[in-house]
Amino acid sequence: MKKKLSILIILLSGVTVSAQENLDELLAAGVADAQRFSRDYLKPANDGLAYGINTGWFNNAKTPERFGFEFSIIGNATFISDEDKAFILDVSDYENIRFPDNAPSKVVATALGHNDPAQSVIITYDDPIFGNQETTLELPTGIGSANVNIIPTVFLQASFSPFKGTQIKGRYFPKVDREDAKVGLYGLGLQQDFTAFLPADKLLPITVSGLIAYTHLDGSYDFTETGIVDGENQQVQTETNTMLYQLIVGTKLKMVNFYGAIGYIDGKNQTDLLGTYRVSDGVFFSEKIVDPFSIESETKGILGTVGANLSLGFFGLNASYSIGDFNSASLGMNFTF
Repeated sequence: MKKKLSILIILLSGVTVSAQENLDELLAAGVADAQRFSRDYLKPANDGLAYGINTGWFNNAKTPERFGFEFSIIGNATFISDEDKAFILDVSDYENIRFPDNAPSKVVATALGHNDPAQSVIITYDDPIFGNQETTLELPTGIGSANVNIIPTVFLQASFSPFKGTQIKGRYFPKVDREDAKVGLYGLGLQQDFTAFLPADKLLPITVSGLIAYTHLDGSYDFTETGIVDGENQQVQTETNTMLYQLIVGTKLKMVNFYGAIGYIDGKNQTDLLGTYRVSDGVFFSEKIVDPFSIESETKGILGTVGANLSLGFFGLNASYSIGDFNSASLGMNFTF
């Protein structure tokens, strides 16, 4: 299996890409241990994606005129901090995993980091003939091994204003199928200009609006043909569903406007390792495992945004920076009709 896949695909495949030759040993340690390690290993990547797909929902505090359409192309870079590149592996939390030097715990890489130098653990498993057996497993590294420090996302977004001050939004990223991996995204949002309800709203120097938005990301990675472990229909499936709530305040000038927002993100992530796996020591020991595990996590946090918008007739540009558990920078091109 090729290691140099796109960043999103690497995040989706998680354990199977980085630990491709060690999945056999990881499952041999027991499904509970494999699930526990995978949960800690993937959690920062799931959180980073959840924050990344919730940026760029708005480019102004004010909404277009009634019956106005707006089309946008939005690019986003979510930055990976050092604390999200590693986690503490405490062997007391595992049944069949220990470090070669019997250390009680060590800092190891997440899916966003890199083990440098390489980190290994000793896996213990029960062979039906020879009893307790041990093998050394090199822990998976992450996208940090390729010096990647951002999670990029791109959206196509469109909106329509059926009423004064009301903007209905939709965003979409078509499902891409590349090297047995598929990933896609869609979302729906509503932005309401509260000052539009005031009788003298045109006299006010600022606009205050609120945004509520739902975003769904799903992907899958089929690695049956790679031969990592003997079996059938082997794949990773991941799904992220988020809600975003933000209060936006901005200027209402003709060409250049500045805005700021504060809000809250509430998301749920699920990653499933599916298929049939025949774990073997290559000689006598063999065990069949079906749909080994499912990992669930939540992403919750405050999200603040500052930005600016330049309007040149029907064409506009906007740039924004969001601050949260993961910081992001966004750039958008907007076409208003």
